Amino acid sequence: MSLASLRHARALLPQPVRTLATGSALSKDESSWLSKLMVRKIEPTKNSHSRMLSDKFDIYELHTHNVRPDSVGKYLENYKNTVQIVQSKGTLSMELIGSWNVEVGDLDQCLHLWRYTGGFEMVDQAKRELSSDKNYVQLMQERGTFLRSRHLQYLLAFSYWPQLQLREGKNIYEIRSYRLKPGTMIEWGNNWARAINHRQNNNEAFAGYFSQIGRLYNVHHIWCYKDLQGRKETRESAWRSPGWDECVAYTVPLIREMHCRILAPTEFSPTQ
Repeated sequence: MSLASLRHARALLPQPVRTLATGSALSKDESSWLSKLMVRKIEPTKNSHSRMLSDKFDIYELHTHNVRPDSVGKYLENYKNTVQIVQSKGTLSMELIGSWNVEVGDLDQCLHLWRYTGGFEMVDQAKRELSSDKNYVQLMQERGTFLRSRHLQYLLAFSYWPQLQLREGKNIYEIRSYRLKPGTMIEWGNNWARAINHRQNNNEAFAGYFSQIGRLYNVHHIWCYKDLQGRKETRESAWRSPGWDECVAYTVPLIREMHCRILAPTEFSPTQ
C-alpha cells in the first residue's frame, strides 16, 4: 500500500472530539453532552412546515400594543368597547381568547389573542365586515391616539400542544417568545412534542404557536400559573423530570433570541 493510501485510510478513522480552548480530547460523557448541542439535519420535504406542525384549521391573531403610559385606562376602555362590537356580530367566526396587561417585561404593553375558526377565509370576511362598521372604525381611529406602536402576527397552533382551555379564577400567565434560526422550526417541533409531556403536571400549558405572517420563525409558548411562587415550583418540578434536560439541550442551539413576559388578564379577557 502506498504512503498516500495509508494517509487516506487514517483520515477515515473516527477522530476524538477536541475542545477549542485546549485541544485536549473530550471524555465519552463530555462528547455525549456536546452532541446534544448540535442541530440535527432535516431532510428535504415537499410538505410545507405549517402542515407538518399544525393539524388545525384555526388562525390565531396576536396583537401587541405598546400604550402611552398616561393613556392605559382610556386604551383599555376603548378595547373593551371594540370587543363588545365584535361579540355582537353573529356572522363572524372570530372570538377573543385572551387579553392581558404586561406586568413584568415590556411595561405599558397589552396583548390580545383572537381565534378565527375556518382559516384565512374567515379572517378576510371579518376584516370586510368590520371595516364597514362606523362605530368599529371610530374606535380604531381613537385607539391610535393612545398607542406608541403596535405589531400584529398571524399564528398557527402546534398540533402536539394540549387542547386550549379557558381558565377561571385568579391566574397569571407567562408568554415565552423565541426567534429561531431559519430552517429549524421542524426540529423545534420534534423536540417539543416530547418536551410538552414534562410540562403538564399542573395544567400549566395554555397555548403554543408559531408565526405564519408577521415576524417569521417566531414561537410563542403561553403558560398559566396561580402566582409567581407557583411558577417557580412548577418549573423546578420540570427540571426534576427525567428527559427534560435533554429536550432543553437540543432546543437551545435553535434559538437566536428569547424573552419572557408575565401577564395579568384584563377584566374583559375570556380566560382568567
